[in-house]
Amino acid sequence: MSADGARVLCVSATAAEAAHVPSGLPVVITGIGKVAAASAVARALAARPEIDLVVNIGSCGALRGGLGGVHEVARVLNHDLSAEALRALGYDPQEWLDLEGGEADGIALATGDLFVTDPAVRDALAARAHLVDMEGYAVAWACREAGVACRLVKHVSDNADEGALDWVALVDRSAQALGAWLADNISPDRVR
Repeated sequence: MSADGARVLCVSATAAEAAHVPSGLPVVITGIGKVAAASAVARALAARPEIDLVVNIGSCGALRGGLGGVHEVARVLNHDLSAEALRALGYDPQEWLDLEGGEADGIALATGDLFVTDPAVRDALAARAHLVDMEGYAVAWACREAGVACRLVKHVSDNADEGALDWVALVDRSAQALGAWLADNISPDRVR
């Protein structure tokens, strides 16, 4: 165990999304996108073997109408992977990962390196998932590979349309909601 006894690690793509993380909760800022997220989480877990839970917080786009607020993800999809082509070659692309803790909402998150603003792309993704982000799958993958539990907690900042281009103006509202979720759901005894 580390000197502070931390067992929970909060992970966010940007400092703006983590601006309201409760004091005392360790945070890793990964950078944007799947490669940045996976490599930062892998490095953090290798350096901190006492971590037994990673909580990935972040903003996301709603792919379906009527979705707002904070959601814990049950399943996450690597949406910009050529899964069918890989399957045809005899490989399992493992494009879906199931997570513990998000079953109540049954929310599916699509993760990709594409910043979704196009209505056609959004509608195609909506047939497979409820929300879209750019890091969740990569965080979940890195945690699975390290044998560490992972929870993905996302706040809807936009509707994955042209309004997403206003993300800089919207992100603090997401950060406040995510900070409140952490305060309500992550026990202080898991941190110290």
